[in-house]
This record gives sequence, C-alpha cells and structure tokens, in this order.
Amino acid sequence: MATGRNHRPAASRGRGIPEATVARLPLYLRALTALSERSVPTVSSEELAAAAGVNSAKLRKDFSYLGSYGTRGVGYDVEYLVYQISRELGLTQDWPVVIVGIGNLGAALANYGGFASRGFRIAALIDADPAMTGKQVAGLPVRHSDELEEIIRDTPPNGVSIGVIATPAGAAQPVCDRLVEAGVTSILNFAPTVLSVPEGVDVRKVDLSIELQILAFHEQRKAGEDAGAGPVTRGGSGKPTTETGPDGDIPAVMPA
Repeated sequence: MATGRNHRPAASRGRGIPEATVARLPLYLRALTALSERSVPTVSSEELAAAAGVNSAKLRKDFSYLGSYGTRGVGYDVEYLVYQISRELGLTQDWPVVIVGIGNLGAALANYGGFASRGFRIAALIDADPAMTGKQVAGLPVRHSDELEEIIRDTPPNGVSIGVIATPAGAAQPVCDRLVEAGVTSILNFAPTVLSVPEGVDVRKVDLSIELQILAFHEQRKAGEDAGAGPVTRGGSGKPTTETGPDGDIPAVMPA
C-alpha cells in the first residue's frame, strides 16, 4: 500500500512497535481468530507463523514488542493473544466510519459484514449525487455530501476519525480535504490517485489495478521461466528487454 504526503516514523506512535510489525498484526489476528473459533486453546509459534504466512522467528520478534513470549513446550494462549493484539490495534473500542462515494465499490464496502466484528461501525454513507440521497444501502440511508461536515462532527460518541474514500479519482482530493478539515485523521483511499494530507493524518491506499499489474508481472515472469527464459518485457523499440531491480526480483519501474 502507498501513502500520501504524511510520513510516520519507523516505530508506531503508541509503544515503539515497528510499522512492519503493525502491518503483520492483522494477519496474526485473523489466524488466531480462526483458531479460537475452532476452540484451539494454544498454538506454537511455528503453527501460527505458517497460518499467518510469515516465518516463526519474525513472529516471535513481533510478539516480543507486545511483551508476549509464549511458554516453552506449550506455545501461546490463543484467547489471550486475540485480546492482546485486538487491544494493540485499537479494536476493543467502537470506531465509527464514514464511506464517501456510494457507487459499486462503495456499496460493496458498505455491505461487507466483517467490519462490525472487528470494531468498525459504518456510521454514514455519503454521496454527491442527489439521486442517491435517501436510498437504502446496507440498511443505511445515503446522505448528501453537503452534510459531510455535520456528520463527521455530530456522530456519537465523539465524532468520526476514520473516513473511506471510494469516489472517482478527480473527486478524491477535494473529499479528502473536507474530511481532514472536519476532523478526520485516518483515511482509507480506494480512489486511483495519491492524496496529499497534512502531518498527523494517516492515509492507507488500496489500488486494485496496481495489485493486478504486479501479479501480471509475476505471471509473465513465471511464463518466461517455464519456457526456459528469464522475465521478458517489451521496450519502446519493440525488442525484448529484461527489467529487474537491484535485487534481481523486483521490477526496476513499477506503476505509480
């Protein structure tokens, strides 16, 4: 994922946890939740690492930042880790969220059932199209964008601090500016553009087209290897050229 202009330090603001570790905590939580639903009481670092898709040494290092070291010969207590990681991620409290842009993607996000179980409450759906105003989506009426500031300010208990942007690219920055001005300090951006935000505002960008392009690169690479050749791309001259980064694995130029 990419971010806008804001830059956070290498360690998270709360307890000096590295950002790379923070990014893996949801993976551990998902794996632990699955174990909890199967009534598994304990799990070894190797088993949990495999379920989360990381190596066990990295997992143990990550958990050391939480002050959780497990018990030799027993492993980690699943329920306690679920609570511990949920608390660290801020999921033990209610987070009201607004979604701006209720097209196909925005409506799909509104209908996603996984938010509530993870501590996120969809407080409002907002769209600039007057024809959308009042329509029911996922049990909520769509409200006009003229009400955005009022919604951010007056949503109980303390207003809205998280906004989701699912608008077309051209509308995303103006919407972002209004969200920030109204008091939103965390934004999840699905619009295909990079947002500029002031210090103190966090942006997470989800660009499905970029993820697909990266997958296409790897598919092309695998096809070349199957054919007994390296990864091949076409340069401006039409001749095959190999484009790899300094580590020989990542393309030197990826779509921005």
